[in-house]
Amino acid sequence: MERRRLAESDFRFMSVVWTHEPVSSMRLVELCLEELGWKKSTTFTMLRKMIEKGYLKNEDSAVTSLVSREEVQAEQSELFVEQTFAGSLPGFLVAFLGGKTISAKEAEELRRLIDEHREE
Repeated sequence: MERRRLAESDFRFMSVVWTHEPVSSMRLVELCLEELGWKKSTTFTMLRKMIEKGYLKNEDSAVTSLVSREEVQAEQSELFVEQTFAGSLPGFLVAFLGGKTISAKEAEELRRLIDEHREE
């Protein structure tokens, strides 16, 4: 699986696109000014960068994503667990919870997710 690494600014930009797509490039400039405080040149530089990386396409001034938010989040999360916890999901959960408790509903949801993804 190809790893997609996004800097925080890349993810923030992609979030604007994901929320508003398909979006015209000029409307994207307006949105980035409103939501990120970016100038037109910054937005177009980021747009070009994300097109080159294969995240976006811009056809007839309509910007759309080639990769979903969920795909990027899954890849970023997996990479984080591998790099920070040597791939140990239980190690990640222990650190994440840090002595906190979770509700019965959250525990049940985690059990359901584990059952859905358990190797046979």
